[in-house]
Amino acid sequence: MYQALGEKHWIIPDGFIPPDSSGNLTSHESVCVLNTSSEEAMLLFTVFFEDREPLENMMFVVPARRTKHIRTSALHKGGTGIPVGVPYAIEVRSDIPVVVQYSRLDSTQAENALMSTMAFPIK
Repeated sequence: MYQALGEKHWIIPDGFIPPDSSGNLTSHESVCVLNTSSEEAMLLFTVFFEDREPLENMMFVVPARRTKHIRTSALHKGGTGIPVGVPYAIEVRSDIPVVVQYSRLDSTQAENALMSTMAFPIK
């Protein structure tokens, strides 16, 4: 039996999918989740915006002892997703402890920028 490491509640306050891309790479963001446990992790995402109601209860499963990279462009509720070029924030809840990291690839210019940071754990 493998132990679940991390926390059950995470916040990513700075989301922004760059609206433009150049070259072969598409600008995007990902929520990277590591599940070290012997059981699968059930995740619920809520996306908050500055000027509209949140997108709530978007579910993802991370299998036992696996990692999953979830592109924020894949977060949809009732056919509504996160628009590009719009600031947002993400709340991630899990039924077991997991580790959450956030990455953004900005390819708006030829010199690509990759930003990655740990999400903020709520204890």
